[in-house]
Amino acid sequence: MIASTLEIADELGINGAMFADFITNLSDADFEFSPDGKWSAGQNVEHLIKSMSPVNMALRLPKFLPRMLYGRANRASKTFDELVDRYTERLAAGGTATSPFVPSVVLASQKDAKLAAFSNQVARLARVTNTWTEAQLDEYILPHPLLGKVTIREMLFFSVYHIEHHLNILKARKKQ
Repeated sequence: MIASTLEIADELGINGAMFADFITNLSDADFEFSPDGKWSAGQNVEHLIKSMSPVNMALRLPKFLPRMLYGRANRASKTFDELVDRYTERLAAGGTATSPFVPSVVLASQKDAKLAAFSNQVARLARVTNTWTEAQLDEYILPHPLLGKVTIREMLFFSVYHIEHHLNILKARKKQ
């Protein structure tokens, strides 16, 4: 089970690399394919970029700003598994991406640029994770569109799982 900043950063890198490898090996047709109104692989990449970008920005701010904007945690951080369970419950209850995180159409000609942007976001998030102490991960909070206020640790857990979640969706689609 992941818990520390080093483990979170490592898992971000591992999941990011697996996702990028999967996308790299898709044909152009598979990259653009969107069955029954579902997001294409390209749109999944774009969604992950859009979801990691504000987290990266927030974690690079001077640490007093998130505290000033969102307050401090009034409870202990959830474990990785508890956070995943909560997110899964929200999705099962009909939760979907809010408008800032909904991707536009992504063409195969954009594949390399989108993958580079995705990999950059993952690498930046892994690096910035290591600038936070264990105590700070549990003290500061950020808003999440489906989960409400979460600690920085929980937001990072979400980011690790979110990549895996979208990879699993695409792998399951590829098997069909």
